[in-house]
Amino acid sequence: MAFNTAISGLRAASSDLNVIGNNIANTSTTGFKASRAEFADVYAASVVGSGGNAVGSGVLLADVSQQFTQGNVSFTQSALDLAINGSGFFIVNEQGQQLYTRAGLFSLDQNGFIESNSGSRLQGFASTPSGGLSSNLSDIQIQTSNLSPTRTTQSQTLLNLDATALPPPIAPFDPTNTDSYNNATSITIFDSLGNSHVLTKYFVKEPAVNSWTMYVQVDDQDVGPGAPATQQSYPLSFNSDGTLNTAQPLGPVTNWTPVDSNGNPNGSDTGNPALTTFPFPTPLTSSNFVLDLTGTTQFGGAFAVNNVSQNGFSQGRLAGIDFSDEGLIFARYTNGQSSTLGRVGLASFNNEQGLSPQGNTTWAETFDSGSPNVGSPATGALGAIQSGALEDSNVELSEELVALIVAQRNFQANAKTIETESAVTQSIINIR
Repeated sequence: MAFNTAISGLRAASSDLNVIGNNIANTSTTGFKASRAEFADVYAASVVGSGGNAVGSGVLLADVSQQFTQGNVSFTQSALDLAINGSGFFIVNEQGQQLYTRAGLFSLDQNGFIESNSGSRLQGFASTPSGGLSSNLSDIQIQTSNLSPTRTTQSQTLLNLDATALPPPIAPFDPTNTDSYNNATSITIFDSLGNSHVLTKYFVKEPAVNSWTMYVQVDDQDVGPGAPATQQSYPLSFNSDGTLNTAQPLGPVTNWTPVDSNGNPNGSDTGNPALTTFPFPTPLTSSNFVLDLTGTTQFGGAFAVNNVSQNGFSQGRLAGIDFSDEGLIFARYTNGQSSTLGRVGLASFNNEQGLSPQGNTTWAETFDSGSPNVGSPATGALGAIQSGALEDSNVELSEELVALIVAQRNFQANAKTIETESAVTQSIINIR
């Protein structure tokens, strides 16, 4: 009897040593979760139960549970290294099987898919053509191709015109003579091929009270009605409180085609006059663009340009990828643009202890774990995403080394039990 009890103790101590050794071996494994051997005593029992003075029959390994406490976060230089601050698991697709991991060692494969160091593809919510996000999980793919250019359809300028300004000494307006206008400002705009052009606005104070005229040129060329093009001008009227009178909004610039049939810059071809509203339809069929002066004022102060912007851009190459705390994936391009490519998905479980370890620091769903609760980072009980960081193993090496000594002593003690039982048995055999 004592032999069997001691053997069960040796087996338990050996299992404990194996679990502790595995923890120590994975002290530096990213996203690793320490395991703990859990034991239960054994009593012989019959159908009617055990006696009041039952003697135990040893010990058995009841469970090897994993401790899902969070490890320390270490910072790296790679934007694709991800850590979860809080609860949740990354969702990865490994050859059609959906697995879960805390190890955020990700990189791009040759097709732009985000994959783990074991080749599993990260799952998330891809962006849609309308600019939203899909509600279905899929492989996250980064478009590494160049960003196509977009032509300017709107130019916004927010400025202040000096209310004390006088009409310029020379008339009529001549863009080559600075004495024929009061102020000027320029902004770069883009055609459909991504070529840049300079849009210049000239402001001339008129004799009438609170009245100005804005003249417009593109690449120092006129873009007004007619062929050849004439001067393009817009009357500006201000209210008594200095705000812009928008009762008659500015019309779009419709007499500018960025390139002619030979591909050369051209500011005199006639655009499509039917397109006079904004936003313009898609696909675009003309070079029309809108001048927006919303917020412009005429106060008693120096001429000041408070803000200029336009919505076109040239071709751009992928310069980098950023992740927000909410898991949104942003692509940055060399032309200064950015776009949302998707969102990382996270999963949580009602019973994390029920997950089945699959190796490569991944777990699989089981009946005991329950179904995954999939959502976006930093929502509900799910943690936030930390880019450029990795979660270390949660193994406490000092605790494991102490536990290793205890397991060793347990093994030695059970071996001593066998030795003692052997001596007792030998004594009985030696009785004559």
